[in-house]
Amino acid sequence: MKKRIITAIIALLIFVPILIYGKLPFIILTYLMASIGLYELLRMRNISLGTFPAIITLVFLWFLLLPNTVELHLTKIDIVIVYIIIMLFYTVLSKNRFTFDEVGFTLIAMLYLTIGFFFFMETRLQSLAYVFYLLIVVWSTDTGAYFTGRALGKRKLWPDISPNKTVAGAIGGILFACVFGYIFQVIHPLPIPKHLMLTATVFLSMAGQIGDLVASAYKRHYDVKDSGKLLPGHGGILDRMDSLLFVFPIFHIIYVLL
Repeated sequence: MKKRIITAIIALLIFVPILIYGKLPFIILTYLMASIGLYELLRMRNISLGTFPAIITLVFLWFLLLPNTVELHLTKIDIVIVYIIIMLFYTVLSKNRFTFDEVGFTLIAMLYLTIGFFFFMETRLQSLAYVFYLLIVVWSTDTGAYFTGRALGKRKLWPDISPNKTVAGAIGGILFACVFGYIFQVIHPLPIPKHLMLTATVFLSMAGQIGDLVASAYKRHYDVKDSGKLLPGHGGILDRMDSLLFVFPIFHIIYVLL
């Protein structure tokens, strides 16, 4: 527990000032986290970071993460198409040592990280307040799920994927998120009506929990406890960002609809 607390304090001392300042340092930090996240996923599949597929996937990940303010001759969809063609051609060049299944894995891994970290970055470039609101939603969901689950949790939510999660914990997480999201709205009003904000908070809390379950599912599939060891007591980057990788894209969709 001591190691976990020390790591959290150090990480916050680095992360929060860069988050508040934004601009290029924040973009660099986002690129770094996404790159480490890709390394963690590739390692689960036993794809070495120094191989051609890993290097190409990393390069295309960087292209897809470019902010919308950067003009490209190709659209993001065009970039994905080029990536797929290159990777499929590589299966032929490698004489199927790099398989069709591995092409699918690297593609999904790249898109999974791109979607989450891109909208994390875009949200910060648009408004720091939105980022803090979403962080509060995720952290209060985790806290509420933990304490409610321990106090009232009997029925398991999805034991085959995450044995410790309970239905009561999931509901408690949503309630905590609504309470703390509302408090944030009172202290720092967002340009969203309170009733719509509470509705959005419910969906965002659910999205965060689904993101957590998705991470649990692929870690269980590849038989790893944590995605990495970068953060002592916490695991890897994906262990800390799994909920946020779902919350930020869902927030973007909700924001567009509103």
